[in-house]
Amino acid sequence: MTRSATLETTKAASESGEEQLLEQARAIGSRYIQSLPERFVGSRANFADLLERLGGSRPIPDRSQDASSVIAAMADAVEPGLVATAGPRYFGLVIGGALPVTVAADWLTSAWEQHAFSFTTSPAAAAVEEVCRRWLAELLGLAPEVSLGLVTGATMANFTCLATARHATLASLGWDVEERGLTGAPPISVITSDESHATIFAALQMLGLGRGRAIRIPTDDQGRLRLDELRAVVSHREPPVVVCAQAGNVNTGAFDPLVDIASIVHEHRGWLHVDSAFGAWAAASARYRHLAEGIAAADSLSLDAHKWLNVPYDCGFAFTRHPESHRAAMSVEAPYYASVDTARNNHHFVPESSRRARGFTVYAALRSLARSGVEQLVDRCCSLARRIADRLEVSGHARILNDVVLNQVLVQFKAADGDDDGMTARVIRRVQDDGTCWIGGSSWHGRHVMRISVSNWSTTEADIDRSAEAMLRAYDDCIA
Repeated sequence: MTRSATLETTKAASESGEEQLLEQARAIGSRYIQSLPERFVGSRANFADLLERLGGSRPIPDRSQDASSVIAAMADAVEPGLVATAGPRYFGLVIGGALPVTVAADWLTSAWEQHAFSFTTSPAAAAVEEVCRRWLAELLGLAPEVSLGLVTGATMANFTCLATARHATLASLGWDVEERGLTGAPPISVITSDESHATIFAALQMLGLGRGRAIRIPTDDQGRLRLDELRAVVSHREPPVVVCAQAGNVNTGAFDPLVDIASIVHEHRGWLHVDSAFGAWAAASARYRHLAEGIAAADSLSLDAHKWLNVPYDCGFAFTRHPESHRAAMSVEAPYYASVDTARNNHHFVPESSRRARGFTVYAALRSLARSGVEQLVDRCCSLARRIADRLEVSGHARILNDVVLNQVLVQFKAADGDDDGMTARVIRRVQDDGTCWIGGSSWHGRHVMRISVSNWSTTEADIDRSAEAMLRAYDDCIA
């Protein structure tokens, strides 16, 4: 079959069967979503087996195949390797399950296939991101004029924010880093926490600021940056200075003292970036808002939507209080780029030109949940985190190592021989093999720990109790 004949066949099949094909995909997706409450949480898949099921040992097919058969075969082939991250008992990493309304919005996003580059390429994508910017600023208590870029997640949010910091701090000294680069530029002092997330250092690496050059400030027993140490370091630094703080420690959920940090940084003409991958959502809750006090004073703020807002992957936010610096750091122009000065052009605030229209899912989540729904989601997850911590601690077999101030719980299981690290590792493996729930391990102040993150809209008290029972059952198996 010639290439043109193949394309004609594909086109004809598409025109005659598109509706049936989309219905087929909808049915497969719906069956998967319906399976989540009782699905094995995790995967027993072998990588080599998955490759074989997908045809990886064979050359790419010579001839086109019926689209319906391709979808059916792909769904069947990958089934053993799907992890129920969207389910109510997945507590590994900080992964939120997608709200039904956001799944529907995401499917529409694919159907609409909008290029979210600028107002010219998609007025709808530009407008919806501007509405999201305004609503998010109001919800989180940020300045009304805050700028926003919708990126893939925390890594690119931190990259975008720190690129803006690099621009602004060097521009204040008369150096155009976008034009002249870093060679010969005044050196930027980047100050981080001992427990800053890996994505901070990834951003420094990509921006040419050097992950190894960062000055790391010690933390307290909950992972909060120590003010006395920060003050001593900043006081001996001349601009340009960039300080990276945390709103929601990745292990404990603890917040750095942001109000005091902002005062210290701005007193010394520095830039304060707050990495809040999930923690800033606390600002939407009257009960937990005090934890996030001070985020509005940050010069830049990173936050994920696919964590606690429960939109589908991938979606993150890069906020700054300095829109012009944000635009200067990110904007790339070409003669054929058609921008409209009176409208939002999304590419001015993100590293990519070609990008998915992520704003539709965010808009759907915010409009569906509204302010009260986001608050209830945060409050419920925090309450459930406290519930599982209490269930494990009261058993006498586990100790909770952190103050459960948000949705993060650190657990160690007790061993008769004193090898709590080894016992905890064995319990984690048994829980993963059991499949009732899924949790991962982490390292915390020299200890191997179980880390539980509760961030899914569909998790119930029954899910928490069932998961706690599975963990304690795994412990009993380990000591048997």
